[in-house]
Amino acid sequence: MEDREGGSRWPPPASLSDLPDCVLLMILVWLPPRDRLGGARVCKRWNRLVREKVLWRHVDLIPYKMCSKSLWHLLRNYLRGSLRTLKAQGYINSVQKREVFTPALMQALGKQCPSLHHLCLKATDLRSLPYDCIPSSLTTLELSYCEIPSGWFKVPEGSQPFQAYPKIEHLDIRNVPSFSDQHLFNVSAQGTLKTLVLCSAYRVSDAGLQRAASHLGKLEHLTLQFCGIGDSAALVIGRHMKNLRTLDLTGNFEMTTASLLCLSTLSLLEDLSLAHCRSFAPENILSLCQALPRLRHLDLSGMLFKTETIRKILAGLPGCVVDQHYPPTCPLETPTMSPRTLFNTLRRNHQR
Repeated sequence: MEDREGGSRWPPPASLSDLPDCVLLMILVWLPPRDRLGGARVCKRWNRLVREKVLWRHVDLIPYKMCSKSLWHLLRNYLRGSLRTLKAQGYINSVQKREVFTPALMQALGKQCPSLHHLCLKATDLRSLPYDCIPSSLTTLELSYCEIPSGWFKVPEGSQPFQAYPKIEHLDIRNVPSFSDQHLFNVSAQGTLKTLVLCSAYRVSDAGLQRAASHLGKLEHLTLQFCGIGDSAALVIGRHMKNLRTLDLTGNFEMTTASLLCLSTLSLLEDLSLAHCRSFAPENILSLCQALPRLRHLDLSGMLFKTETIRKILAGLPGCVVDQHYPPTCPLETPTMSPRTLFNTLRRNHQR
């Protein structure tokens, strides 16, 4: 439309260059790292904005195949002094066995990124990386499909004051075949763990959990999925981990009804998962849950209970949300399957 003098009534369309810096930063923070770095080549203003520390506090590099050289470049030009969370993956499943995290790079991360508290690594070979190279500022460590050396998580007795080791509060281990009882004892001996997640940790045994139990009194969240633990582990949990708020025992088929009796001492428990634990009778599950005054969520997925049985459980737990879904493709539809075959099949589906 035009006015009487022939001029346009509407202003010309605005471009990104017309936006203030604060708005552009809000846009850039949502871009993936690769697109963000590409924006640095648009103009001098964008190059300056891309280097703002607020954009590099939480960096997810898992979608990219990174090499050590690329990480050094990011550290020197963007991550220094701002990084708080770093997620990356290596080449452990690739034909190219290249190292991504070298001892020198890890030490540089610790010195130049003092606020780095969350490290998530996937498919990374860490066997050549000493534990004393890990940034001491870390409080959360996530490892999935990784390889770690036998001496990891161990803090030597009488270590020098200048040798700072991370005080891990939240540890998430998924499909790390080398994680063993010794690793569990080493990390628990620090006495700082509040969250422990172990998925498909086949080398962790009831005896290993019992050995570490005296150091796990501060645990608030415990996940032991498809670990093959038994009643002895449940006894340890009920006796030593009284501060638990959430407990996930999915896929531990060796547990029996005796395990439920041991867990009745967890008076602070709010979330309980017994998914795919087929050896538990519904009446025993109901008795346990009624003995937990703060329970608000119960997961019974994969349990072959009849609708009438589920209704009885729901009626007995009026203040609790009960999940009980059963995928049609779940291998539990074959009741003649042996427990060991069932365990392996569910583990493969869980890894997918």
